[in-house]
Amino acid sequence: MSRAAGLDTRSRRRWGILALGLAAQTASCSFLYGIPFLVPEMRAAGLTLAEAGTIVAAPSIGLLFTLIVWGAAADRYGERLVMAIGLGASSALLLVTSLAAPSTGVLFALFLLAGALTASVNAASGRAVMGWFGPDERGTAMGVRQTAQPLGVGVAALALPPLAQHWGFRSAVLFPAVFGLVVAALVAWLVIDPPRPEKKPGAPKPASPYRTPTLWRLHGASALLVVPQFAVSAFAPVYLVSAHGWSALAAGWFLAAVQVLGAVGRLASGYWSDRVGSRLRPMRQLAVASAAVMLLVAVGDVSWMWVVLFALVLAAVITVADNGLGFTASAELAGIDWAGRAMGTQNTAQNIAASLTPPLLGLVIGDSRYALAFCVAAVFPVLAVGLTPVRAETRSS
Repeated sequence: MSRAAGLDTRSRRRWGILALGLAAQTASCSFLYGIPFLVPEMRAAGLTLAEAGTIVAAPSIGLLFTLIVWGAAADRYGERLVMAIGLGASSALLLVTSLAAPSTGVLFALFLLAGALTASVNAASGRAVMGWFGPDERGTAMGVRQTAQPLGVGVAALALPPLAQHWGFRSAVLFPAVFGLVVAALVAWLVIDPPRPEKKPGAPKPASPYRTPTLWRLHGASALLVVPQFAVSAFAPVYLVSAHGWSALAAGWFLAAVQVLGAVGRLASGYWSDRVGSRLRPMRQLAVASAAVMLLVAVGDVSWMWVVLFALVLAAVITVADNGLGFTASAELAGIDWAGRAMGTQNTAQNIAASLTPPLLGLVIGDSRYALAFCVAAVFPVLAVGLTPVRAETRSS
């Protein structure tokens, strides 16, 4: 085979592997972020609101405790094995959940374990992108992968409510179960782990990148930037309904359309980072923009309706655009031997911030102090501007 033909084959292979990583992450997100769509049918089946809320929280709790562990497993054993086993086992548990109709307590435990298992996809799929794509394409590739969250939410929004309405919420869980099993089988069959640098016998293990503050600062900055993102996603629906009299359906359709723009924003920021040869300079600039747009939302709340709608559209795009940049930078700064653990730690920090944002901002809002809450949310990206370690950035391949 000629060198040109070999490069062409490698190019096709890596984009195929990216597509499978995207599919795996989408399947995972359809479960993690799809369960809230089943709450009405949970209530109809006799669960209290508190019980339904506990069930909804279970997958995210499980995810939080295992992200770093799965990242370490991907570093040691490879991406294909970790993705296939984790996603396959998680989907098998969902299949059991759907067919066995367990009690509420058992349902919580099964969802908790399924969330812990599906966390395998986060670091492993990102690590595959890190290995198969060079620095000049990695941002775009990771941006493609980052669209999995809005895709997963969209797929769940379309599939789960009608299934639950016709056959009950437990039967609706069959959808993410089958989706995940099919994708896990394709991953096991078709994904190829990226080449790894050969290690010389007796060579010392790579030193931990966490001995210096660079990655800690990056994780901290990324966690701070999650606050405006979840301020918008958690409170925009109830804000439009309670403060402006929209119907829940109209608010849902508006925000669903904005999710599509958010996915485009993730792609655009990844492409931008490839062109300028940096992840963290664009990330810092997006932090400034995020603070500005949250203040614009607050101004819209006390002025004109068109201003707040325009600001919410901008906020839904800008506040999610940095996600892939921080994730990619974590892997690049950590190096290939620590990439999985670094991405797992990055996701853990972001998930902690995401979990804390709604209750904390809810206390600020009270009955109607939305403008104040949006101003508070603007403080966090301002702090991230100074914390982002732009000068320490290196471009590792």
